[in-house]
Amino acid sequence: MEGSSRVFVGASGEPFHVLISLTHTHTLSLSSLRHRMRYAVSLGSLGLLRLLGAPWSWSVAAGLGLYLGSGGWRYLYVAARTAKRDLNGVLVLLRVKLALWRHMRNGSTIPSIFAQTVALHPDKPALVYEATGETWTFSELDRLCNGVAHWALSQGWGSGDVVALLMESRPLQVVLWLGLAKLGIESALINFNLRRDSLMHCLSVSGARALVFGAELSDAVSEVSSSLGESVALFCTGDLSPDHMTSLKAQPFDSLLASAPRHPPTCTPSKGFSDRLFYIYTSGTTGLPKAAIVVHSRYYRMAAFGYYAFGMRPDDILYDCLPLYHSAGNIIGVGQCLINGLTVVVKKKFSASRFWEDCIKYNCTVVQYIGEICRYLLSQPVRPSERGHRVRLAVGSCGFNSMILPNVYPIRLVKVNEETMELVRNKEGLCVPCKPGEPGLLVGKINQQDPLRRFDGYANQEATKKKIAHNVFKKNDSAYLSGDVLVMDELGYMYFRDRSGDTFRWKGENVSTTEVEGILSSLLGQTDVAVYGVTVPGVEGKAGMAAIAESTGSFNCESFLREVQKVLPPYARPVFLRISPQVDTTGTFKIQKTRLQKEGFDPRITEDQIYFLNSRAGRYEVVTEEIYNALGENRIPL
Repeated sequence: MEGSSRVFVGASGEPFHVLISLTHTHTLSLSSLRHRMRYAVSLGSLGLLRLLGAPWSWSVAAGLGLYLGSGGWRYLYVAARTAKRDLNGVLVLLRVKLALWRHMRNGSTIPSIFAQTVALHPDKPALVYEATGETWTFSELDRLCNGVAHWALSQGWGSGDVVALLMESRPLQVVLWLGLAKLGIESALINFNLRRDSLMHCLSVSGARALVFGAELSDAVSEVSSSLGESVALFCTGDLSPDHMTSLKAQPFDSLLASAPRHPPTCTPSKGFSDRLFYIYTSGTTGLPKAAIVVHSRYYRMAAFGYYAFGMRPDDILYDCLPLYHSAGNIIGVGQCLINGLTVVVKKKFSASRFWEDCIKYNCTVVQYIGEICRYLLSQPVRPSERGHRVRLAVGSCGFNSMILPNVYPIRLVKVNEETMELVRNKEGLCVPCKPGEPGLLVGKINQQDPLRRFDGYANQEATKKKIAHNVFKKNDSAYLSGDVLVMDELGYMYFRDRSGDTFRWKGENVSTTEVEGILSSLLGQTDVAVYGVTVPGVEGKAGMAAIAESTGSFNCESFLREVQKVLPPYARPVFLRISPQVDTTGTFKIQKTRLQKEGFDPRITEDQIYFLNSRAGRYEVVTEEIYNALGENRIPL
């Protein structure tokens, strides 16, 4: 359809044009389009009154009244509330974009940017390890990274090779991936909660030539060592008995690092800002974890946006209690140290009871959190430390999109079919943007030539293709499907609602229902199992629930839990069980979950036996009506 032009008469009596492009209205937010139409009509009325000889004051008042009366006051309200925020956002965007282009032009890498940070303040504390109290200055951290590079050279590895890292959060993990990156070697940062098939899958898809693991995870490595073969060299850090080390055919990494030279390696890779730095694993929407590619420019972009957008300062001390296999902990957190020179305190494992005490002990001024952490802190008994700290900033946010300048950064929430999670399209075949308050899928326009908008996907190309949609904003474009369902308020702030597809989020982690179903079905002798997330009032995310087909009455919760604890990480273990004679399936034997999800864990609407995992007692217990009410009122923690 062609664009149409409306001609109005301005205050001077001269005609002016207001072009409303019907071809390109999809590039505007609905509120922006309505605003333009109201603006045009009110200007037209102003010009008409002046043409009829009305005084200026009457004309202005009438035009303004018509504009506000037609709903324009809402736009002015939003603009007044968000103009300063949006202007600051534009400045941050320009600042990061200019820095990215500069680094692209100079062929920078994260190690080369870190070298500049080291030169600025070599003796300043860089990383502090809360578990031991050890502190590494920037120069000490750099020398350790050099040691890792020399160790890798002695193994015969070089640019393009992959080394997998499996350990609980500690500064050594940063030393390893950063030291390897000095040679162009890519790291695979593996979730330390994974076991057996999931762990083996992550190792195989990365193509790793070696695995460096923490002694605390030796049992997990033992379970997959026979499947690794001779092609993957094993190195252990930490205290492990010589016999156990021998049985795993592992080498002691700590002694090898201690004897490695500390001067910069002479062999430097020809890698640049667009090359791979490491892999971070995500559940995706279906199946086993996927290896998401993090290139140097993406690492810098995420860390820089966090620094400038939240107003961090070089003298800030950041408390990082999030796992370092996660982008929040390793990029948004540790990235402030490597890129911007902040001191970062690395916490081995989050502790709600120690959170504020740690912040006081290390004089932290910035903390990281996800929604669940905030809830855990609020559920703790009131302590004096809650008021005695120096924390001025808490980083955690879904961000916002400008309502008055919606096209500055092309991300959108678009409508999806709630049952199938397929994109809803209009008559032109384009995606339909959500109104404020409507849940939708977060998508972002892809431009591989722009480091702000490029999408690097996964190690598996098929997985990458599934994350890309076409004809989203306009014809023949492409956009990244985040998999996150968010809701945007009238001011443009976005809030997490759910994961799309066969995935839900629990305790800050994405849980693949397909993966958990396969594992549980295997444990139960190929029994039909349906896994899905259910909403618990007042609780972030969705709790995992498994409907298990069992008609003999012989299901044993205790033995089931023992086996589940061996093969599934804590966040993926079903919080609720539903024991049913059979599980609903389609004519093609696909398990149906819609009814199960709607019924949740309410024992009053089914004759099936329902259990919940009592984390304090360490066992599954029957959900009675009384317990159901207590769970709904948050009187029983999950």
